[in-house]
Amino acid sequence: MGEKITIKTAEEIALMRETCQVTATILDEVGEIIRPGMNTEEINSFVHRRTLEHGAIPSPLNYKGYPKSVCVSPNDVVCHGIPAPYILLMPGDIVNVDVTCYKNGFHGDSSRMYFVGGEEACSPEAIQLVKVTREALFAGIRQVKPGNRIGDIGGAIQDYIKTTGRNYGIVREYTGHGLGREFHEAPQVIHTARRGSGDIMRPGMTFTIEPMINLGTARTSLSKVDGWTVRTADGALSAQWEHTVLVTETGVDIMTTSPKGVF
Repeated sequence: MGEKITIKTAEEIALMRETCQVTATILDEVGEIIRPGMNTEEINSFVHRRTLEHGAIPSPLNYKGYPKSVCVSPNDVVCHGIPAPYILLMPGDIVNVDVTCYKNGFHGDSSRMYFVGGEEACSPEAIQLVKVTREALFAGIRQVKPGNRIGDIGGAIQDYIKTTGRNYGIVREYTGHGLGREFHEAPQVIHTARRGSGDIMRPGMTFTIEPMINLGTARTSLSKVDGWTVRTADGALSAQWEHTVLVTETGVDIMTTSPKGVF
């Protein structure tokens, strides 16, 4: 039998929403500090400090041995990039910053893409990849409502990617997941699923949707050096956007929406 899905009460949702808003606020702030020439350890230090200042703790730190407070994944890094002082961000890079905070007994998880040096510094194909991936996320989110199935999310993402006319790769090995008192709960949210498959969505369910789209092959390669960093198998660019969502009585509530309306 699979892991039981937890349904949150109104009181639990209110507590979790506060945590999710801390995560969203920190990602807003990250957008204000990212600049060419900075290293990814500076982002880690910033996120760690701001998380504590918000009365939360960074969920990734020491999670299954992960050594940092945030994942920072530039260019061909698909996910779980470990910040380091020797990894420099250069003009034209694209980078995903994945923040998860823990407060009030609940986690809040979201990630965003940033253009290093601004959109004008990046290549047209990089810009398109980032924007397509964002739209893929929202295509999945639009499937969230009571009575739909988890597989409808991945089905919608696949259908949207097909409409682009580009041979993008949708990563299969790394998925969205239930979220709440635990960092990773049921259900698993696969971004290449069959419509009508998976668990039925019910009000009070909370989970992440976080498609990872590659400019080339969908295949990935896990670092044998650190055991965490995931790259595209062909060295092509990858992008990812992520929100934590709540199934409501009538549809969906994006819990990690930016307080500033940025994302």
